[in-house]
Amino acid sequence: MRIGVMLRAIEEKGGVGVYTRNLTRELLDMDRENEYVLFYRSAAASGQFAERPNVRERVLAGSGKFIWDQMAVPWACWREGIDVLLHPKFTVPLLAPCPAVMVVHGADWFIAEQAQYYGTLDVQYVRRVMPWYFRKSAVVISVSELTTQNFEKVLDLPPGKIRTVYFAPARHFAPVRSPQRLSEVRARYHLPERFVFTLTKRFGTGRKNFSGLLAAYAHYHGAASEPLPLVVGGADLEELRSLHAIPDDGWGADVIFPGWLDQADLPAVYSQADLFVYPSNLEAFPIPITEAMACGAPIVTSAANGLEEIAGEAALFVPPDDPVAIAAAIARVLEEPTLAESLRRRGIERSERYSWDRCVRQTLSILEEAAAG
Repeated sequence: MRIGVMLRAIEEKGGVGVYTRNLTRELLDMDRENEYVLFYRSAAASGQFAERPNVRERVLAGSGKFIWDQMAVPWACWREGIDVLLHPKFTVPLLAPCPAVMVVHGADWFIAEQAQYYGTLDVQYVRRVMPWYFRKSAVVISVSELTTQNFEKVLDLPPGKIRTVYFAPARHFAPVRSPQRLSEVRARYHLPERFVFTLTKRFGTGRKNFSGLLAAYAHYHGAASEPLPLVVGGADLEELRSLHAIPDDGWGADVIFPGWLDQADLPAVYSQADLFVYPSNLEAFPIPITEAMACGAPIVTSAANGLEEIAGEAALFVPPDDPVAIAAAIARVLEEPTLAESLRRRGIERSERYSWDRCVRQTLSILEEAAAG
C-alpha cells in the first residue's frame, strides 16, 4: 500500500502531538513493506523521517487548518496515488480520492458536562461537521473504550465503524534507577529531593482542574507536619501564579514551576516523584497516567471518564470536585509507604497492557481493511 499520513499535529506539545509523533515513528519502525507519504503543514517539521527508504515527505501549503485539510491534502493524495489516508487528529478530507481513517481523542463536544470546557461556537461547529467526517471515514480509530461508546451513542454508528485501539507511552518511559541520571535531571530543572508531581497546560487549566489541585495542595500543606513541594511541569506556566492567586509565602512558596520538561527527561522526573497527582476533569486517553505507571510513580487521579479506564487498579481515585478528598489521598500515599509501593508495582504491571507493538498491528490491519474497500 501507499499510505498517506496527515501530520499537521506533529509539532503540538499536548497529548495529540505526542500521540502523532509516537504513532508515526512506530509505524515506520515496524512496517517496512508499505510505502508512506507524510504530509506536513510546516517545512520546519519535515525531514525527521526523510532518510527512510519507504518514506516520502511533502510540505503542503494551506492558509488555515480547514483549507489544508479539505483542499491541499485531497489534491496531494490524488497527485501521490495514495491508497489509504490516515489522520491522527479528528478530521478527514471530505474530497479525498481514497479511503480515509481518522483518530478521535474523545467525544467532548457532544457530552454536556464536557462541552463546557470549549467555546460555544467551537462546540456548534464540531457537532455539525463531525458526522460528515464519520461518514467519509472508512473506519474511525478511537483511543479509549469510553470514547468509542460515547460516539456510538451520540452518532448512532453502525457496528464496526469505530474501533478502540489503545496506544502507549514512548518506549523510553521506564523506571530510572541510575543515581547519576536522576541527579542530572534534578539539577537541570532545579527539583527538590522529594516532591509531589503534576502536569498541566497554560491554556487548559480548567479541563485539567488546576484550581482544584491548588486548593487540595493548600489543604494538604496546612495539615502536614513536613509537606512536600508541588512540582508543576508544563510550558510557560509562571503566569499561573497571578492568574490563580498563588501566594508568595506559605503553601504558595512550595509550588514550583520548572518549565517545559523534555520528553527524554520525563522518566527520571516520574521515577523520583513521591507521587503523581492528576485530578483532571476531562480525559479520553490520559498519556501522563500511562507514563507515570510505566515509570512506577504512585498515582492519585480522578474518578472520572478515561482516567478510571486507563489507570484501573494502579491508582487511588478521588472526586475531582472535592479538594479535601484529593488532599486526603495525597497525604495517605505519602504517609503509607506500603500503599505507595503497592501502587508503584501495580502501575508497572498495568502499563504492560499498553503496547506500541499491538497498537501498530491493529492500526495497520485497519488501514489494510480500509484500502481493500
